[in-house]
Amino acid sequence: MAFRIYTKTGDRGETALFGGRRVSKSHLRVDAYGTIDELNSFVGWLRDSVEQSHVREVLMHIQQRLFTLGAHLASDPEKHPPLPDLTPGDIELLEQEIDAMDHQLPPLKNFILPGGHPVVSVCHVCRTVCRRAERLAVALHEHDAVEEMVLQYLNRLSDYF
Repeated sequence: MAFRIYTKTGDRGETALFGGRRVSKSHLRVDAYGTIDELNSFVGWLRDSVEQSHVREVLMHIQQRLFTLGAHLASDPEKHPPLPDLTPGDIELLEQEIDAMDHQLPPLKNFILPGGHPVVSVCHVCRTVCRRAERLAVALHEHDAVEEMVLQYLNRLSDYF
């Protein structure tokens, strides 16, 4: 029999974390990793919209890290399979890219009105969805285990956009 995308196990409003524990689909942890998934979709849209190969490569790296981050958030902190690591190097890459952009642009003197070009608009959507993901991860961290590297990465990533 072929693999089916539907399992029917979530029909009553619950889902399983990595590790097997079942939680409500309204659980803060599910909201946090679902928002990471949403962000990853928008980053993919942004990657498809830019022409510069270097930026496309960085965005691909970000998408891969978002999968890692989502796996951490989707895992039962008490019992889960081994997970790929987020590293200080992942954050350093974002900082280097931010510094390079800052070097090319005039200093910011006020807030930026979102819009003006389709790519810029998608960047603003990425930034705001990332900020929401960060708020959810921080709220989750107040009640349950969230790795510090996850919080740091989201904070830096929102600055990147």
